[in-house]
Amino acid sequence: MRRAFLQPPDPPPRADPRDADGGGGAAGRHRPRVHARGCRTVSARLAPSRRLRRTPFSDGVEAAGVSAYTVYNRMLLPAAFESVEADYRHLKDHVQLWDVSAERQVELRGPGAVQLLKVLTPRDLSKLRLNRGLYIPVVDADGGMLNDPVLLQVDADAFWVSIADSDLLLWIKGLAIAHGFDLTVSEPDVSPLAVQGPKAEALMARVFGDAVCDLRFFGAGRFRFRDHDFVVTRSGYSKQGGFEIYVEGHARGMPLWEALMEAGADLEVRAGCPNLIERIEGGLLSYGNDMTTANSPLECGLDRYVDAGRLDHCIGGAALAAQRETGPARRIRPIAIEADSLPPCDRAWPLYVGAAHVGQITSAAISPDFGGGVAIGMVSRGHWDAGAEFEVETQAGRYRAVIRDGFWA
Repeated sequence: MRRAFLQPPDPPPRADPRDADGGGGAAGRHRPRVHARGCRTVSARLAPSRRLRRTPFSDGVEAAGVSAYTVYNRMLLPAAFESVEADYRHLKDHVQLWDVSAERQVELRGPGAVQLLKVLTPRDLSKLRLNRGLYIPVVDADGGMLNDPVLLQVDADAFWVSIADSDLLLWIKGLAIAHGFDLTVSEPDVSPLAVQGPKAEALMARVFGDAVCDLRFFGAGRFRFRDHDFVVTRSGYSKQGGFEIYVEGHARGMPLWEALMEAGADLEVRAGCPNLIERIEGGLLSYGNDMTTANSPLECGLDRYVDAGRLDHCIGGAALAAQRETGPARRIRPIAIEADSLPPCDRAWPLYVGAAHVGQITSAAISPDFGGGVAIGMVSRGHWDAGAEFEVETQAGRYRAVIRDGFWA
């Protein structure tokens, strides 16, 4: 089994990260890798323990040659296989299976579930119904983002909140207790497996039947595989199209993985994972990277998920109402960087106009398809218009950057 490393991986394609300099001796093992302009980064191995949870698909992921992991909701999340660039190209051309079990579910079950959900989010929930997913911002009392999950109704009084990387389970349990709502809140044994890429429909139809292709975006349904009806949604963390399969029960994971791999052999299916380059091109935000509790939904461009009629009834509503009146002081923007190579964006990169600090870049990569650097950043009011120019300061030096009209894809 290949040893996997923490994100970001940086060896050239097919190289072993432990031998990035080509040497196998003590010097080769301990010499840091050198990036553009002499910036050094070091990959560190993960120390396995029960605190760092494996997934129902970990055996398949490791057999497929995962080369990097990150940690998400205290669970392993693959970050690269061949390389970020090679994985990007394959995702855009073929089909991949993504182990996204780390997108844990918080289950709300009982007659008080809807009451709690209306307190939880400023989004209008009038369109909530069976077999329909909703993207919902969740904020604290100051209007700061706590999470940006997908809400899915799976039964008459049961809902799954499919969370990004934060302890939303504890927050929701606290709300349930504080308000005395009549429901149970738990983390069920449910692990999503994503099928992403332009050939995803063809593969899913082979395993679940042609009816799965009738799902609309964020639509859901139950589809049989062997002896179980799986919840399947047309969704996923890419702009290439695809589905997410909610696998109930750890033991069902590998049989489904193996069936999809076998059925998709001629489609060039392979293991993959959310891809940094592709998500930046498509403007897909990452909680913990592009937005944190320091940012409101309005700053993150999520205005359409903040309903003015609900701000008197949800947590953080007063703060969001005040910000709607004044307008946000900063905004998420797509930013192009003039660069042929960039170091890993593992810290916020300041944006400057002259000596003035006017924002930061939070995610960045070099795009093979669009050329140069593609980035997501938070920019101060007065500087966020398309065409605005900056200098971005990275650990490898300064680069020229400019705001775009929109994201690349």
